[in-house]
Amino acid sequence: MAEDPDDAALPPPRPLDAVDHDILRMLQTDGRASIRSVAERVHVSRANAYARINRLVEDGVIRGFGARVDHERAGQGTSAYITLKIVQNSWRTVREQLRRLPGASHIALVGGDFDVLLLVHTPDNRALREVVLTRLQAIPEVLGTRTLLVFEEEDVDPQM
Repeated sequence: MAEDPDDAALPPPRPLDAVDHDILRMLQTDGRASIRSVAERVHVSRANAYARINRLVEDGVIRGFGARVDHERAGQGTSAYITLKIVQNSWRTVREQLRRLPGASHIALVGGDFDVLLLVHTPDNRALREVVLTRLQAIPEVLGTRTLLVFEEEDVDPQM
């Protein structure tokens, strides 16, 4: 597989030790944790915790910090996984168009019976229909779609 230009600016990955993994688990559970609380929890100095978190960010291991949203309470009560079959070698073009879709929250290039798995959150079924039948079908490289409506979902917290 060709190198992704988005990864070109990142340094080569460095090995992670047990403390790095503990920091990652902690920040996945609470992205707002203070440096002090991270340091205390993983038994390192604040300076060490700060340096490790900065290295994880610089190396691209930590891609950002954000809130875990209850989509239904936020007015996005309809969720669906959409599988796409796309024209061979069109992944980068399709990915750029999928990133601009309203409600798109996860995009993955996969192997198997389809090429792309897309997770979307929309206010209702009408908006979902608009995304699938109007927006996705208008992408020339998309050969076909299949929509899997989500009835219930839950984020799995990392094990501490």
